[in-house]
Amino acid sequence: MKKKWSRLLFQVTAVLAVAAIVVTAGLYGFGLKAAFGEERQLPIYSVDTQEKKIAISFDCAWGNEHTKPILDILDQYDVKTTFFMVEFWATKFPDDVKEIYSRGHEIGNHSSTHPNMSKLSEEDITRELKGAEDAIVQITGVKPTVFRPPFGAYSNSLVETCEANGYQVIQWDVDSLDWKDITADQIVERVTRNVKPGSIVLFHNNAQYVENYLPAILSKLKEDGYTIVPISQLIMKENYHIDHAGKQVAN
Repeated sequence: MKKKWSRLLFQVTAVLAVAAIVVTAGLYGFGLKAAFGEERQLPIYSVDTQEKKIAISFDCAWGNEHTKPILDILDQYDVKTTFFMVEFWATKFPDDVKEIYSRGHEIGNHSSTHPNMSKLSEEDITRELKGAEDAIVQITGVKPTVFRPPFGAYSNSLVETCEANGYQVIQWDVDSLDWKDITADQIVERVTRNVKPGSIVLFHNNAQYVENYLPAILSKLKEDGYTIVPISQLIMKENYHIDHAGKQVAN
């Protein structure tokens, strides 16, 4: 009887231990694979810094009617930023790509066909990277070094394949939600309230109210003492690790 109770106690303890691991993994976002020994590979969501320095970025996948006004607004506020482009956008609007690059902005890779890349094989991930990369290089002569996965969807394989191809994978910690049906004022309030040193902000080049919210956001950020730089000038290139929240931290 004593052995039976000891065995039962051991089984209950084991179940509770596994449950604790599962709950902890869920709370802290590193997933079950990481909890059970396979390290979760994370993109960069933000940077650990005491400087009031941030990056804003635009994903370019649909339309171009707001691109020129965006560039004019950025010039007005003397801001350089990062534009992530898919291959089909770059090949459809090569003059916009040239204009973005000639005005001193960084161009990032955003895939070839805008799929959910967390579900792709390593071979297909590489094909998506190379498709956009080749189009951008053909137009600008410069290979991108930062990559943003469509929909923000990623996997260990995606992060590792990108790094093997010379890319740092970039997400964001402030989503403007400019793709949703909200007002320009709501976008301004959302972004300026959530930005902090080291933030990366997500915008879209074809957002409905971009010409209204962008000047207000840039004005407020400058007023608050922030310096705005392209992503490659915000992130570290070596001697860093990424914490459980996706923050890039110096070693």
